Amino acid sequence: MATLAAARDIPVMIKSPAACSERRVNPSWTVSQLKAKLEPITGIAPSLQTISLRQPHHMEMTAISAADEDRTKIESWSLLAYAELHDRSGSHELSKDPDPIELRASSWHRSITDIHNSLVKVASTDPSSATVIPPLSSVPKYEMPVETYSTLPDTVLAYKKTHQIGRFDPHAPELKERKVADLWKEIAEGKITLGARCLLPPSTTRRGTVAYVGLIPEIPGVGPWVGVRLDEPAGKNDGSVRGKRYFECGPQHGIFVRPDRVDIGNWRELGLDEDDDDLDEI
Repeated sequence: MATLAAARDIPVMIKSPAACSERRVNPSWTVSQLKAKLEPITGIAPSLQTISLRQPHHMEMTAISAADEDRTKIESWSLLAYAELHDRSGSHELSKDPDPIELRASSWHRSITDIHNSLVKVASTDPSSATVIPPLSSVPKYEMPVETYSTLPDTVLAYKKTHQIGRFDPHAPELKERKVADLWKEIAEGKITLGARCLLPPSTTRRGTVAYVGLIPEIPGVGPWVGVRLDEPAGKNDGSVRGKRYFECGPQHGIFVRPDRVDIGNWRELGLDEDDDDLDEI
């Protein structure tokens, strides 16, 4: 006894500003079924959708309509593999697609080039319809209160508390004070004073003048920093940090480093025509 073979699905790639995923279209679907399946993907109500068809290797678009969408199957459109369906909302002007959503007919055995030759566009001409997902920055987000987070057991904060890491180390204040004292000691022993000429190793050409020594609350970390006004624009800033100025210099002529990065000495400014035997960068 002969049996009817079921229509094979056609793999398609649905792409839009809101989604990018692979789907399969079955020729046995009715027009209503197709539109219903497109709605959760495109955000366009079936009543606002119109569909146009372009067969492979053809440039022209053919408007598709059905008097009875509940009974008309999409196989009646002579839908071929890799054909192009343009599903739109009340508009047939392809150049005025306000919100294109592309469904590219694809195959496991076709090349990427061939896949990109077939597509379905879905758009809505109804300005009140929400066819585009709003920017993530405009979406309300849940922010857990600090008090709630601090009571949870399986968090990084809880782990640090349990293992006495960082600020939860009972010796943290002592270690912090020791680090600050060591930095100030390094400044004194290294004779790092305002106006002193310096070099920033390992470079032999990154030279400048000490322009600031002290605390910088805007930079993470404890203890003093050394601000250097470089001879050349090889720095990170213009002597300011997050809008607060610590010394004057040109753009990219300023940098803040820890004392161990500063070598005080008679480091003269290099001329444009001078060579440096240790120069390893140009």
